[in-house]
Amino acid sequence: RAGEGKMAVQAVHLEADAFLVCLNHALSTEKEEVMGLCIGEVPPAEGRPRGGAGGGAACAGCGPRGAVDTSRIVHIHSVIILRRSDKRKDRVEISPEQLSAASTEAEISFSRGSSSLASEMTGRPMRVVGWYHSHPHITVWPSHVDVRTQAMYQMMDQGFVGLIFSCFIEDKNTK
Repeated sequence: RAGEGKMAVQAVHLEADAFLVCLNHALSTEKEEVMGLCIGEVPPAEGRPRGGAGGGAACAGCGPRGAVDTSRIVHIHSVIILRRSDKRKDRVEISPEQLSAASTEAEISFSRGSSSLASEMTGRPMRVVGWYHSHPHITVWPSHVDVRTQAMYQMMDQGFVGLIFSCFIEDKNTK
């Protein structure tokens, strides 16, 4: 995978099913943050068509058709829900052992297609491409802890993405 980690992400393509899993997970508790890993792919630059997002998915950063370099889009096909290792309600951290186990599970099951519709549909191996977590009752903007965590992940893979699901926010102007 030479050079795979040396790319700047232009957009994130999140499949509808993966989005719904993340959203339901985020809405499962308003008392503490939740987190998971994003499973997908970053297509190779050569031989890929240029264009916008496909149907049935959200594409953060995708502009008009033809304006996005598809070799710089992270495609998220599925997610793995993780168990919290930090018991503070405003923190989500996972142990290195849990991250390693989840990464191995993703790469084995998703690359072989044994339990992955995504791999069967794309015919390409899947891997961990990012993480997501929730911000119940607070802004969608990353905290200093989130920024530090993301920087740590990006030291290993420049294209590693982080998604934040902000939920249970009340707009005081509408009351």
